[in-house]
Amino acid sequence: MSEIRIVIIEDHAVVRLGLLTALKTYAGIQVAGEAANATQGLAVLKTTKPDVAIVDIGLPGMDGIEMTQQFRKFQAEDPTNTTKVLMLTMQGSEDAVLAAFAAGADSYCMKDIEMDRLVEAIEATHSGSAWIDPSIASIVLRQMRQGIAKPPEVTKNTVTIQAVETKYGEVLEAYPLTSRELEVLELMVDGCTNVVIAERLFITVGTVKTHVRNVLSKLCADDRTEASVRALRSGIIS
Repeated sequence: MSEIRIVIIEDHAVVRLGLLTALKTYAGIQVAGEAANATQGLAVLKTTKPDVAIVDIGLPGMDGIEMTQQFRKFQAEDPTNTTKVLMLTMQGSEDAVLAAFAAGADSYCMKDIEMDRLVEAIEATHSGSAWIDPSIASIVLRQMRQGIAKPPEVTKNTVTIQAVETKYGEVLEAYPLTSRELEVLELMVDGCTNVVIAERLFITVGTVKTHVRNVLSKLCADDRTEASVRALRSGIIS
């Protein structure tokens, strides 16, 4: 497997250096560039065309959200640039999260994330999956259920919620969810634990775990959050 080329756009020198130093120690990750502000960041992204850009939402002047909007416009005119954007920030507010995804961010991580988990997020983002920090996943899930894809202040930049992807759509077609698995999935989307699901469905926790494993397998999801997002995107759960 080829290395994942990344660019880090972060205005705090200590944070940027820390990320650069730490990520360079991971096999499969190649740091292709860095920038301390959005203007430099756009230039680096256009010239280096990395696989994943790690962008701080709170950049000085032009912030990470506006920078992402501008970069997406540039990408629309340059199909050879397929860089994905991973927002890395301390802002977990609903407005910040929704604005980031509306601007075109692929994934959203909090800055206090463990380095191993950040690498997982980079790998997931590179593969085309949306990696959402568990601490803010409820915001995204709630808004998706309400049919809101963007906050009012960025009405000109929409985010399309795609239907279920081919790779796991085919799995679902061959192995559809049972009525019980659908019940379990709906409770998973609501954020219920295995214990709560067991109590509500009058089944054992062991049985719940089996159903959860089956749901994750059929949705080709690595965890409950990813399964919930895919269920909502595809319309399996409304």
